Amino acid sequence: MQFGQARNTNLFTPSKILLLVLVYGLLWFGTLNYRHLIPSDEGRYAEMAREMLVTGDWVTPRYNGYKYFEKPPLQVWATAIAFKAFGIGNWQARLWTALTGFFTIMAIGFTSARLYGSRAGLLAAAVLASSPMWIISGHVNSLDMGLSAFLATALCSLLLAQTSHSKASTRNWMWLCWILMALATLSKGLIGGAIPAMVFIAYSITNWDWKTWRRLHLLSGMLIFLIIAAPWFVLVSMRNPEFLNFFFIHEHLQRFTQDDHSRTGPIYYFVPLLLIGFLPWVLQIPGATAQAWRNRRRKFSSSWLLVCWSVVIFTFFSASHSKLPGYIIPIFPALAMLVGTRLDQLLGEHNSLKLTWKLQVLAFAILGMVGFIFLPVISKQARPDEIITYAQYTQWVIAALMALIFFSLLAAWQSKRNGLLSITTFAGGFFLCALIAGTGHETLGRAVSGIDLAEQVKADIPQNVNFYSVNILDHTVPFYLGRTMIMVASPDELEFGVQQEPQLWMPTLDTFIVRWKEDGSAYAMMAPEQYDALQKQGLPMQEVGRDSRRVIVKHPDTTSTFKQ
Repeated sequence: MQFGQARNTNLFTPSKILLLVLVYGLLWFGTLNYRHLIPSDEGRYAEMAREMLVTGDWVTPRYNGYKYFEKPPLQVWATAIAFKAFGIGNWQARLWTALTGFFTIMAIGFTSARLYGSRAGLLAAAVLASSPMWIISGHVNSLDMGLSAFLATALCSLLLAQTSHSKASTRNWMWLCWILMALATLSKGLIGGAIPAMVFIAYSITNWDWKTWRRLHLLSGMLIFLIIAAPWFVLVSMRNPEFLNFFFIHEHLQRFTQDDHSRTGPIYYFVPLLLIGFLPWVLQIPGATAQAWRNRRRKFSSSWLLVCWSVVIFTFFSASHSKLPGYIIPIFPALAMLVGTRLDQLLGEHNSLKLTWKLQVLAFAILGMVGFIFLPVISKQARPDEIITYAQYTQWVIAALMALIFFSLLAAWQSKRNGLLSITTFAGGFFLCALIAGTGHETLGRAVSGIDLAEQVKADIPQNVNFYSVNILDHTVPFYLGRTMIMVASPDELEFGVQQEPQLWMPTLDTFIVRWKEDGSAYAMMAPEQYDALQKQGLPMQEVGRDSRRVIVKHPDTTSTFKQ
């Protein structure tokens, strides 16, 4: 259905849609620099990019100075380029995830508009743009958003290819699909090609549609895929022979079939994440799925492919032995397209919504009011030194709840008069709710980030000194100090790196103690408990700064006698 078919035809003209996109983009990108980086992903991938830029080695990824082969480097490359262009900082570290998340929303809207009509495209974009998990992921420096963005746009290209009416258009869209799958592979590994393959096989079986395989341009597409994805794998393997076994066996096969990574969870692990992450639109999923089932046919069915995409990814990661919240983010764009078409159908010719929609948005307004009752629970999680910061975060939660309540009530009032405006208003309210709550996390995250400690000591630490990290892997302080650290005793996730270059770390605390006594210019970082233990042993240390989680010390100018 086109805009002109409904009432209030000038409500969303192209110029107004452009204005809406600009305002959304301003809010989306304008909050990137408000929060400091938090452990672990944000600090890790920012520091890897900083080290790549400083060392000039764009082939072998390193973290804290150690080889780090857990993931391919596309996002690290992009962030290093952002650091080179705009300087090293918080918003630059998040720029890649913000860009990929934002443009995926645009791609979903464009694809839905081409397949199902302009109004369905606007609704699909609004659904994804207001999904809490998509919003939060777009503002966190993690690999999941980049992977999800390339997978989602590959899905869009596939849909457009299979519904094109000319061979040239089909070929071009499919070639773009292969390019995007290669970029997904360079973002997070073989899953970038494996997920689309599993989905398409499931679709072909359940819809018994095998003719579409002829339009995948497999030979030329796979060649394009290899030209883009293979060079880095070849180069890094040539320089680091240990890469192949670690990356393909340890990081792929064992991650999904064994519990070695300590990321296990029950089979229903992703159910609450789906409910919360897609919260305002979850109630539309059953109807959207039923609608896709009814529209199934023996030729290509775009809506059924979207269902297969969502179900296969959700099932695959639910069965996997390795589970993290970000793993199911790739299903949200497909769900947004399904829900967008469902909402378009519900609006009908008269652009109005039934009582059930009004009751739904009123329920969320009531949910926001109920949220005020549970505000004291937030402060109960605070440690003694965090009571003030948790109280500050409560104010942000209040603002988020007020946005949810106001826009939900407004959407309920608009539901009969103008259904499209009601849905857009409701989506705007949820976007603001998630954005405010996520941005306000800075009140809690600042202490975790270590930025205050880093700013306190950074200017006084000489460049060419050894800096030890004793029984701790801090993911953010090295980035804010702009230096790597020598691991001591516990390598944490750097175990593979220290095994490859054992000369770069201190395997035991005793080894560190001997080195520390000899290294009169050294600095070290440790947890307060570790500091107290070493102080009781009489290790000569001079404290230069601390926060609630870390202590930074230096070798004193006048050493004391160490107790043997």
